[in-house]
Amino acid sequence: MSQASPSTSAPAPSDDGTSDFGVPQTLRTWAGMTWRILVILAGFGVLFFMMGQISIVLIALFLAAFFTALASPIMDFLRHKAKLHKVLAMILAIIFIAVSVVVVLTIVVRSIVSEAPDLAQSVTQSMTELQKWTSGPPLNLSSDDFNNYVTEVENWGKNFALDIGSSALGSVGDLVLGGSVFIFGVIFFMLSPGPIWQWVISWMPTRSRPYVNTAGELGWDSLSGYTRGVVVVALCDSILVFIGLVILQVPMAPALAAIVFFGAFIPVIGAPIATFFAAIVALAERGPIIALLVIGLTVVVGSFDGDVMQPLVMGKAVSLNPLAIIILIAIGSILLGIIGALVAVPIGAAVYRVMKYLTGRDPDHPLPGESPPTPDSPADAAPADTAAASDNPPAAATPAAATSGAATSQD
Repeated sequence: MSQASPSTSAPAPSDDGTSDFGVPQTLRTWAGMTWRILVILAGFGVLFFMMGQISIVLIALFLAAFFTALASPIMDFLRHKAKLHKVLAMILAIIFIAVSVVVVLTIVVRSIVSEAPDLAQSVTQSMTELQKWTSGPPLNLSSDDFNNYVTEVENWGKNFALDIGSSALGSVGDLVLGGSVFIFGVIFFMLSPGPIWQWVISWMPTRSRPYVNTAGELGWDSLSGYTRGVVVVALCDSILVFIGLVILQVPMAPALAAIVFFGAFIPVIGAPIATFFAAIVALAERGPIIALLVIGLTVVVGSFDGDVMQPLVMGKAVSLNPLAIIILIAIGSILLGIIGALVAVPIGAAVYRVMKYLTGRDPDHPLPGESPPTPDSPADAAPADTAAASDNPPAAATPAAATSGAATSQD
């Protein structure tokens, strides 16, 4: 008489939450989550490695988008108000932005170069005054210790300057390649942005095209708003610093204001750090009292930049916490040097706004078929609401509605 073979099925969990092998179910769940997270991180690592190999092209395309965001309003004005042809309006807009950039750079560089000897002498005198102050209590630093610290700061400054040069120029081949991509990127971004974007959307699955289309529009809106806003913020910060330095009678105010102008392109921390540099000059030329007042000016500039100008000018383009902005700048600096510090915030702001939309937390742009989230009805609805929604699916969630939305977006 044959006997039934024993079952080979997987061990079932016991009543106490452990499997037949004695592994707690909680540990099995966390282990499964861990290896999935590791796989995702490995995928991001491969993606970042591939992006690093073509960083010249990506940076050139980003700068082309940056330039397009500045020139497009001028081009639209010339087309609709002056009734100019599209190509002629584009050429005039590019020339206007290019001339404006050259004029600003010429004024800034000329003011720095003309006052560079006095600036260097003031920094040297400031170091002497600072050494006298640190030699007494409470620091009691010896001359050797102070010189070692100064040497470390000088080495950091040299490395920073070399990093700026290598990031901005690189090799001749990289410069030619990046310049070519930048020029053609600007031309095609301004002449045919719609067809380019529709071509990108056409590669997406049909049901996801409305989501991708809205996400792309929000990302571009964030990037363009940041681009135009950061120029206005930089000008306002430099003018505010210039007025403050003139009132305090600190010499070389134009050159110091020019440094603040460039520093303001790094949000939150750029302008205050550049203004703090003016305190060193004030220490040598006007004494410690004026230097302290300039440090107070640094606080005012930082508050004016973060609390007034950025919310007023940029609005929702950069709706990031200041701590998140600092972290983004730090990560960008580690990955790409000074270029990374410049592009980290606009990219991070665009990604944040896109993710906010895709997760259904953007009240101004709800997902198709969903009501906008409110404080009384958060995006992650209660189970009862979820069950009701599953019984009555929204029209936009059906394949026919999604296909219709995609067709509309392509038109």
